[in-house]
Amino acid sequence: MKTEKIKIDSEYIKLQDLLKLGGAVDTGGMAKVIIQNGEVTVNGEVCTMRGKKMRVGDVAVFENITLIVE
Repeated sequence: MKTEKIKIDSEYIKLQDLLKLGGAVDTGGMAKVIIQNGEVTVNGEVCTMRGKKMRVGDVAVFENITLIVE
């Protein structure tokens, strides 16, 4: 499993943007599809909201990639 730590300078980052920034997906369209299909977990629970606000300490997992917001 690959783990990426993503540092943010704002209050939050949207889940779809986190997936793109972390390299889990190549496009926003791909992020939209995998999120809506329930393939992404946030803090251990399936999340289908692509606009989910990810804050420092939140963890998203897609397939073998773990993204941690710092």
